[in-house]
Amino acid sequence: MTCLVPKLSLCQELDSSQYDALVWVGPDYKKCSSDVIISAVSPMVAVDAGVLTGGCVVPVPLPCARLVYSPTGPLDRDYDDLRRFAEAAGKGVKRAIMAGSKHPLVMVQGTMPGRGEKECELAGLLGALAAVYVPLEMREVGEKEASKVEGLGWAGGKEVMEEALAIEKGRVVARDIGGSDPERMAAPRVEEYVQEVFKGTKVKVEVMKGQDFFEREYPCLAAVNRCASTVPRHDGRLIWLTYQGEGVVEKTLYLVGKGITYDTGGADIKAGGVMAGMSRDKCGAAAAAGLMKTISELQPAGVKVVVALCMVRNSVGANCYVADEIITSRAGVRIRVGNTDAEGRMAMVDVLCRAKELALSDPDPQLMTVATLTGHACLAVGDYSIIMDNGPARAAGTAIKVQEAGEKIGDMFEISTVRREDWDFVSDKSGEFVSVLQCNNAPSSRTPRGHQMPGAFMMAVSGLDKHMVSSKQPLKYSHLDIAGSAGDLPDPTTGAPVPALTKWLLG
Repeated sequence: MTCLVPKLSLCQELDSSQYDALVWVGPDYKKCSSDVIISAVSPMVAVDAGVLTGGCVVPVPLPCARLVYSPTGPLDRDYDDLRRFAEAAGKGVKRAIMAGSKHPLVMVQGTMPGRGEKECELAGLLGALAAVYVPLEMREVGEKEASKVEGLGWAGGKEVMEEALAIEKGRVVARDIGGSDPERMAAPRVEEYVQEVFKGTKVKVEVMKGQDFFEREYPCLAAVNRCASTVPRHDGRLIWLTYQGEGVVEKTLYLVGKGITYDTGGADIKAGGVMAGMSRDKCGAAAAAGLMKTISELQPAGVKVVVALCMVRNSVGANCYVADEIITSRAGVRIRVGNTDAEGRMAMVDVLCRAKELALSDPDPQLMTVATLTGHACLAVGDYSIIMDNGPARAAGTAIKVQEAGEKIGDMFEISTVRREDWDFVSDKSGEFVSVLQCNNAPSSRTPRGHQMPGAFMMAVSGLDKHMVSSKQPLKYSHLDIAGSAGDLPDPTTGAPVPALTKWLLG
């Protein structure tokens, strides 16, 4: 596995000879701190006003020889946010590479209402780093294909650079796992990758496997893995990652990630050409692993983070689970399978139950599930992440705090609410056989409240319904649906919501 991120160097001097392009990002070039940049851009604006919105590449009397001007556009409208800086920086770096640059220097200047200079710089640098990401499969082809640039310079603050580098290392892990094809990141190979990524860090890696073991301890996950378990290279893994910072632990996070390495839909097969892209159904677990990579880089004190990667393949065949099966969950809840294409909640729910058991003895625990769970999420909010709280989490303001953290770094969240209709939806109506219906047999995109209802399922089947606000031991739980924000083929995955969760956890 090649280097996770390109060499990033700090340079405050624009006359350095290390670089072959200067990428300047900001809302107004006339407010740039360098007269050289103003003098280079002004003649272009005089003959083409479109430069103010579209940018340009011009010669500049500096050792780098070329200047890429990449404007953010207006920043003072109600709907502007930090993504303006990230997008402009990413666009500028890509333009520099197109112009022949192998070692660009990035400079971000300017602010926007309600946001400080460091926040704008951080968003911009993260956008620049995202632009030079090379997918894992290409990095493994050969040295020539392994990088887009030889290095990247940063003409900003050191603290911003170090934070961006830690976050980007996490996003690379998330993109590598989430975006790689279903064979390269089949469950056993995710295990290999994760072991390599966390070797020599303070993160403990524990791997659980074997269909017999899963059937005893995690029966809902075992149902999904049943068919794939007969093919060794597809057999599932449950990977636990644990970090405990120095000092007394004051805050604990349990994060369970959906890692469906490929989703055929199972017996309720995805027909009509909608199966393509289902290698991205592991982006929840990928994001969880990515967050842990960032945590291992920053090494915060007083924090305990436990991540569970539920890596299974929803295969179709003679041994696959089918609708109408009755399964008893780890928490002792009897469920009837309604749709095998609702496998993500099955893969996570018993692992969430185990996390709940562990969290009861930890200080200030917050449980989360993160998943590319529903098409309904994409219809409801587009390319945004969604977070929804249970009662104790809502009382603590978890969703609001995560959303605010995302706003501070350009990694956005929308807030949804799990309501009584969602609990009623998953309740078995017959009064016979089972307590919970796993899912209806229609796509979530054609089901009212299709992304909220799985939150009720997760709570009911994991036993978290015994830990509501009124209980003796309330537990905070939030469900994150990142189906819209994770990224679709043919583009790389985004690494969302690693930046927002990092800001929230350490904020």
